[in-house]
Amino acid sequence: MRVINFNPGPAAMPLPALERARDELLDFQGSGMSIMEHSHRGKVYEAVHDEAIALLTQMLDIPATHQVVFLTGGAHQQFAQVPMNFLTPAHPSADYFLTGGWSEKALEEARFYGTPRVAITTQGPDKRYTRVPTQAELRVDPSAAYVHFTSNNTLFGTQWHTFPEVGDVPLVADMCSDFLWRKFDVSRFALLYAGAQKNLGPSGVTVVVASKEFMARGRQDIPKVFRYSVHAENNSLYNTPPTLAIYLARNVLAWIRDLGGLDAVERRNREKAALLYAALDRHAGFYRAPVERDSRSAMNAVFYLPTEALDATFAAEALKAGMAGLKGHRSVGGIRASLYNAVSVEDVRALVSFMDHFVKTHG
Repeated sequence: MRVINFNPGPAAMPLPALERARDELLDFQGSGMSIMEHSHRGKVYEAVHDEAIALLTQMLDIPATHQVVFLTGGAHQQFAQVPMNFLTPAHPSADYFLTGGWSEKALEEARFYGTPRVAITTQGPDKRYTRVPTQAELRVDPSAAYVHFTSNNTLFGTQWHTFPEVGDVPLVADMCSDFLWRKFDVSRFALLYAGAQKNLGPSGVTVVVASKEFMARGRQDIPKVFRYSVHAENNSLYNTPPTLAIYLARNVLAWIRDLGGLDAVERRNREKAALLYAALDRHAGFYRAPVERDSRSAMNAVFYLPTEALDATFAAEALKAGMAGLKGHRSVGGIRASLYNAVSVEDVRALVSFMDHFVKTHG
């Protein structure tokens, strides 16, 4: 029996997408072989590849000025690849907004290629992050090569619900943990990236959506395999892409389309978040939700019980009740419920019911 999966990533995938893969695993469309056995240069695979790009382009209304690129290496590679491409001797600085652990890691990588500036940090004296900054707090260097921010912070459970305004400076976003939770204006971004393993598919493929003009600005004195422009010019087929992961992402995108698109997904995600945060607020004397209300993530709800021992008991008893992945990140502890797209409203209702019962038996 399948459990209710609240893992932070790799995370739950929609059952229809998995069932489709199961049914096509050994013989894809009568070809006599699995999709993972097909050449990435062959017409059978390329049709899947192009369909995934088309579905994503349609779903997000990606303008002709921008392009979808499939890469590997996850967010960690992007932390390095962005400054590798766009920090130059003439423009050695970029602004970084620090709102969590992953934005810290992105800044760390940028220091290998230039002199990035911490434009703002919301880290508290206890080294934790409980909010994202307001627009009024932002002071962007107009000469920066780009501004980088992380749209959702899985470790601490904070999220930008309104994207920052940065003037004419190119805006770069790490959207790994909330990409496709709702529709947004892609044209505002010079480049955004997301590992697929939250809302889009399995681990192994990273989606980049970038301005063609911005990619063309990238340095030409770095290896070709790290140049965004090279991958864009070759339709993400410069080298062998992660074909199975892209195929599975195609299945997930088709599921989103059949669900009603991103408008339907957003309604569902907001309902899930409202249910869970209402439970936390209802039992505020037992469950402590540290994130400021305006910064609460719709994707990752972080909370703490009165003691670490109770945190551990909660996660263990939840697992026995068929709910996996609720233990908080090792660096911050507590409990974390990840409410990605494949998690249903019914799944969250089950968690809330468990939380109500746990208060009665352990409060």
